[in-house]
Amino acid sequence: MLSSSSPAATLSGRRAPAYGSGSPRASGIRAERREPGGGGGALWYVGAALRRAPAILCAPAAAVALTLGLGGCGGAERRDAGASDATYTVAVARASFPAQQHLAQRTALVIAVRNTGDRAIPDLVVTVRGFTDRSGGARNADPGRDLWIVDRAPAESGTALEDAWSAGRLEPGRSATLRWELTPVVAGRHALRYEIAPGFAGAARVQLADGDAPRGTLSARVTDEPAQARVDPRTGAVVREE
Repeated sequence: MLSSSSPAATLSGRRAPAYGSGSPRASGIRAERREPGGGGGALWYVGAALRRAPAILCAPAAAVALTLGLGGCGGAERRDAGASDATYTVAVARASFPAQQHLAQRTALVIAVRNTGDRAIPDLVVTVRGFTDRSGGARNADPGRDLWIVDRAPAESGTALEDAWSAGRLEPGRSATLRWELTPVVAGRHALRYEIAPGFAGAARVQLADGDAPRGTLSARVTDEPAQARVDPRTGAVVREE
């Protein structure tokens, strides 16, 4: 470090000559170091060096902060933290979706899953694809058009993924039922595909009693003809008929 009181170095206090912005000497204060005895000295550009110092000093601190941040990211424990590489056995107790539907008539998709194994599933996740006709797949930037509008998704089950819902921890012998209230908006034949998993990451998996994967397809024909309706004479309610 240079000191103004040192006999071996003096600061001229003059601005350095102008250099290009890419030069390491740019915008610095010139300090001329003179060797004892009056010999020629080397030029030091103090300003530029000082401006680089914070970045150099901060780099190790940033690395430490990143390490600590990765270790504690999120704060709360993940729902599927205990899944590891276990295999869980489930039964699809119900997977219902009306095969005949009418435009703008609300309908429901219901999926019920029972844990038939002997260990708790840390986080039961149900993925449903087909609410839109995104032909390029889930990674396509084009969201496609809606085939069904999701009027109401299963309560307290939303995730960061638009097509996945979490039922949370499922104890042995217990069931979880997820219900979607939907309105069809495009006539034609369409299908929903569902799949069940024990979380979003890791090697854990779920299977049916026969070893097959718990997944399925539910097809529906949506017609643009108005649904038949009648008024219940006892209650006055409108009853729609397929």
